[in-house]
Formats: sequence, structure tokens, C-alpha cells
Amino acid sequence: MLKEGQVRIPSGCAIAAIIDKKGNPINGSEIIKSIALMHDRSNGLGGGFAAYGIYPDHKDDYAFHVFYDTKDARQKCEEYLFKHFNVDVAERIPTKKVESIENGPDIWRYFGKPNRVRMRDARMDEQEYVVQCVTKVNANFDGAYIFSSGKNMGCFKAVGYPEDVGEFFMLDHYDAYLWTAHGRFPTNTPGWWGGAHPFNILDWSIVHNGEISSYDANRRYIEQFGYKCTMQTDTEVITYLFDHLLRHHELPMDVAADVLTAPEWDEIDRMDDERKEYFTNLRAIYSGALVNGPFSVILGSNKGLLAIN
Repeated sequence: MLKEGQVRIPSGCAIAAIIDKKGNPINGSEIIKSIALMHDRSNGLGGGFAAYGIYPDHKDDYAFHVFYDTKDARQKCEEYLFKHFNVDVAERIPTKKVESIENGPDIWRYFGKPNRVRMRDARMDEQEYVVQCVTKVNANFDGAYIFSSGKNMGCFKAVGYPEDVGEFFMLDHYDAYLWTAHGRFPTNTPGWWGGAHPFNILDWSIVHNGEISSYDANRRYIEQFGYKCTMQTDTEVITYLFDHLLRHHELPMDVAADVLTAPEWDEIDRMDDERKEYFTNLRAIYSGALVNGPFSVILGSNKGLLAIN
């Protein structure tokens, strides 16, 4: 008989999170140590981190982190960004050579504010304007991927073990009051830089362990509202579901979590009348947002942390 530790069971990825509720800074070395403890739950095909509070000098700007596969992709993406945003800083994200991480894209970041004239002409509020711009780049600009787009926060990810990714991005040079981390073990989606976790839109970031068996239904539901799933992995859709429910429908955080994790009908039938009505309404109204499958999710945001499974 094989005992635990004698056989590798590919049951999913590794996730971790740290928060200082008073907003005090935590060095990136701490989250690297945390996720490194789960090294055996990754296979080197993706690792990443989200950090909140890391750009105090640009706290009112959107920080766009972008992967570029070619110089042409960067030229076209920058032309679009500079047209739609007032960009104060454009620079490569500092990295260091790590033997296990190679053949990566060119990685840049931009700090800027929406172009008010274009935003007014588009008849969108600021956040919707940013989401639509990010969506257009990721769906239509070959070789350019905006993988982080929040204020005073940023995602850092790559193909590699998470502790190596943390070293690659020199996260020990960053302090944040909230960190999330992910070590990937992809089972049915490709291991590539854009597909590593976290997934992000605006200030929302998601790290996920498990498999979303309802992905196609969730994708069809969310793409009705202008989102595009372009990163070739099931986790991306969870980020957009939370953004839609919390920002467009203005649901409380706990209600949005109940939408994604609503109970089965036979369990609802056994509830008291008040809870039965509540979950019946959620499942009826948001049937396409119900997420099925074995999973654990950590949602990071400027409002704090939420964990569901």
C-alpha cells in the first residue's frame, strides 16, 4: 500500500494569502516563504502573486502590467494606451535572471489616468472605461496581454515554480499590506505566462485551486456583458463574475459569494422558508453565474480578502 508522500496526486494547485488588517506593510519575502511550503502542489508551469499597496507614489493611477511577445505588439499596444490614457510612466518591470525561468515575454508597466475626453465620448464611468480598454487589448492585439490593471496594486506571474517567480520579479523589494500567491498544476489547460494566476481586472484578483466544470456556461453568461475570456484557462471567468456582480449589480460581497457557490436544489428544499426563498431567487436570477466543480478560491481586492470553496 502506498502511503501519503510516496505518490504524487495531482489534485490541484497551491494558494496562499497574507493580510495586515491595519494596513501595515508586509515584505514580499513573507508570501514567497508561505507559497514555497506547498512546492509539491505545483509542477513549474505557473506561479504568481498579487500585491496591494505597492505603488503609493502612483496610488491614483491605474497600473497596467503587460506581457509582449514582439516589438510590434508593444508598439501597437502603447499607441492604444497612450491614446486612451494619460500615461505618466512607461517602463520595464524590474526582473533578475533565474535559471528555471526562460523564454519569457517582454514585461512592461504603465501608470496613467483615463483620457477624460475619450471617456466622456464613450459615455462610460472610469472603471468601465478601463475594463473595456483592457478587454479590447487582450482580445484584439496579438502578442499583447494586459494582466494587471488596478490602482496601487499589481500582479506578477510567469511560467515557473512560485518561489522562483517571486525571485524573478524581486518581490523582496516590494512591501504590501495584502498578498496572494499561487502555484499552478494545470490539468487540462496550457501552461503559459498569461495563463498563470492571479487573474485580474481593476482591483480584483483571483487565485484558484481546482477545476471549474461549469466553465462554458459561466463564460457564455459573462460574455453577454462585454467580457472576453482570452487567457485559455477556467479561472479567468471567476474574476469577471465577481467584477460583474460586485460592480455592475452592486451586490454585497457575501451575496456575490453565495451566487457563485449556491447550494444544490435538494439542499435548498430542506432549508427554512427565509433561506429557501433567498437561495431560490439567487439560483433563478444568476443561474449562469453558479460555479460548479471542486475548487478553492481567494479573491483579493482593496477591500480585503474573501475565500470560498
